[in-house]
Amino acid sequence: MAATTNTAGAITKARSTAVSGTKTIKDYLKAYEGEFAKALPSVLTPERFTRMALTALTKTPKLAECSPASFMAAMLEAAQLGLEPNTPLGQAYLIPYGKSCQFQIGYKGLIDLAHRSEELKSIEAHAVYENDEFDFEFGLEPKLVHKPAMKDRGDVIWYYAVYHLVNGGYGFEVMSREDVETHARKYSKSFSNGPWQAEFDEMAKKTVLKKVLKYAPLKSDFIRGVAADETMGKVDFSEDNDVIIVEDVIDEEEIGDDKA
Repeated sequence: MAATTNTAGAITKARSTAVSGTKTIKDYLKAYEGEFAKALPSVLTPERFTRMALTALTKTPKLAECSPASFMAAMLEAAQLGLEPNTPLGQAYLIPYGKSCQFQIGYKGLIDLAHRSEELKSIEAHAVYENDEFDFEFGLEPKLVHKPAMKDRGDVIWYYAVYHLVNGGYGFEVMSREDVETHARKYSKSFSNGPWQAEFDEMAKKTVLKKVLKYAPLKSDFIRGVAADETMGKVDFSEDNDVIIVEDVIDEEEIGDDKA
C-alpha cells in the first residue's frame, strides 16, 4: 500500500477495505475510522468522532449534499487538530458551501489550540458595549482599560483580545464591530450562513484573537490550525483507498498576513 501525504504534511497509510457500490459520506466515515484513530488525541475515540459527523449530517442536511471528498477533508482536518466539529463546545464547524464542505475553527477551538503552547500564561477576548468604560492606546506605551457597565450596557461596539506570556510579555489587539463585519464579508465565504450568523460575537472574538496571536510564540499546532481555518480541501479516493488530501482550495485568512 502506498504512503501518501495529507494536508498537515504527515505520512499516512490508509486501510484497504473498500465499500462496494456507490459510496456515500457515511460509507467513507466508516471506512476511514482507522485514519481518524491515527490523528485523534487519546481522549477522543474514532467511534465518537464518527458519531459527531453523523450528527452533523442529521442536523445540517445540506452537508449531505457536499462532495464526500471535501467532507472527509474537513473531518480529517478536525481530527488532526483534535477539535470536535459541530458540537456545543464550539471548537470547530463543518459548513456547507455549495457542493463543498468548509472547515472552520470556532472561538473556543482557537483558544484550545493557543493554550497548547507552554509559553502562553493566559489569553482572553471580550466584547465592549457602548455604555462600558473603554480606552486603549498603541505606541511606545500601550494601554488597555475596560470597565463593563453594571447594567444597560447597550450594543456591542468593540472587540479586543489580550494574551500574557509566562515570561511577562503581553500583547493586545482591538477591532470595531464595523471592522469585524467588513473583514468577515470580505474573507469568509460562509458569512451569510453558519456561525457568523448564529454566533457573531464568538466569531468576532476569534477574528481579533487571530490578529493578536500572530505576534505570540505559539506551537505548530496553532499555526497549522490557523492555516486550515476557513478552507475547503478534498480527499482523492484512489482505487485502493489510499488517502491523498489535496491542499486547500480556498485559504482565506492565512496567519502572518494582514487579513488576520
